[in-house]
Amino acid sequence: MITQVKDYLLNLQTTLCHMFEQEDNTQYFQEDIWQHSNGGGGKTRVLEQGKIIEKAGVNFSHILGSQLPPAATLKRSELLGRQFQALGVSVVVHPRNPYVPTAHMNMRFFIAEKAGEAPVWWFGGGYDLTPYYGFEADCIHWHQTAKAACDPFGAELYPLFKQQCDDYFYLPHRQEPRGIGGLFFDDFNAGGFDNAFAFLQAVGNSFSLAYQPILTKRKTMAYTEREKNFQQYRRGRYVEFNLVYDRGTLFGLQTHGRTESILMSLPPIASWQYDYHANTDTPEAELSEKFLMAKDWLV
Repeated sequence: MITQVKDYLLNLQTTLCHMFEQEDNTQYFQEDIWQHSNGGGGKTRVLEQGKIIEKAGVNFSHILGSQLPPAATLKRSELLGRQFQALGVSVVVHPRNPYVPTAHMNMRFFIAEKAGEAPVWWFGGGYDLTPYYGFEADCIHWHQTAKAACDPFGAELYPLFKQQCDDYFYLPHRQEPRGIGGLFFDDFNAGGFDNAFAFLQAVGNSFSLAYQPILTKRKTMAYTEREKNFQQYRRGRYVEFNLVYDRGTLFGLQTHGRTESILMSLPPIASWQYDYHANTDTPEAELSEKFLMAKDWLV
């Protein structure tokens, strides 16, 4: 199991880095290879200060441990006392142009073992999109691609994992979603290893199909300081979610992972304005009124 998944995830990391370098065409990913104190390690790749991409991280990690942290066992007490291995690729892209949305993807595999008992394993992951200025065509394309990746494995998966994405990427204290959603799944082992692994690959491979056309189409749009300021304000919401609610961030910190790799998801610049409200009948107001809501984009 582990060898197959690791080979796929490393190849996915390389493929995505190549794609982003082609889109930016000015900067390249720097690479850090690191070791974890409990065993395993990772390969962190970060691109910064490009013409198109302000910051992007495409990280691979393979962590070993004698017991799972609270973030993983909170709702699964049967995992207590098991040693584990966790493999994953995490992707976050913060483009420079405010008309290009931030994108996030995570693909992961867990296996927890205990002497005398069958191993417990599952896949998790998904991807979501965080626009600053909304374009209905982009939202439809994003969700059409996500649905196409899920459909061969069951018509019920896209609506289920879309709803789970809407529920997960939500800021309760702001009473708003982080973006327009996508897919989010966890504890997935349906149909056995071969089927579940094939599903993970279908979703992972569809990320570039979902995001690259949007990035290509919007990256050269003209913008002013007004749009940049609004982008940085909305990035503050992204920071709030990742530091307060994101289970991946908590898992990484609780397993004493590499802090620089865990926090690579944060944008280079974000801002907070006290009691900000967008003016009515503006593109900034339209983001909340028409895009940041639970919505079926394929109707």
